[in-house]
Amino acid sequence: MPASLTVRANLWLERDDRVVLSRWRVRLLEALDETGSISGAAERMGVQYRLAWDRLEEMENGLGVALVTRQVGGSGGGGARLTEAGRDYVARFNRFAEAIDVVVAAQFDQAFCNCSAQ
Repeated sequence: MPASLTVRANLWLERDDRVVLSRWRVRLLEALDETGSISGAAERMGVQYRLAWDRLEEMENGLGVALVTRQVGGSGGGGARLTEAGRDYVARFNRFAEAIDVVVAAQFDQAFCNCSAQ
């Protein structure tokens, strides 16, 4: 018997045809806040530091707000944390994504499975 079908929806927000927020980018922001650094977030996400840095810059430029506070490294090491605006965007995107997932699951059920009718 074949495995059941599963639905997944990719979701992102754009400005001027450029991605500003996506599920992956929000996970990057969450990883940054949890690890306290861009390098820690990059490592957790399995990407190069430069890619993480570039995506953070793209998000901030696209949204027009600082999402991250950065401290320059040195003998004590640097660090990074989400700003209040960063936390707000993460929370709002996650709420929006959860709502979209509910709608997608319901439409999938209706189109492919119709399980609720059985």
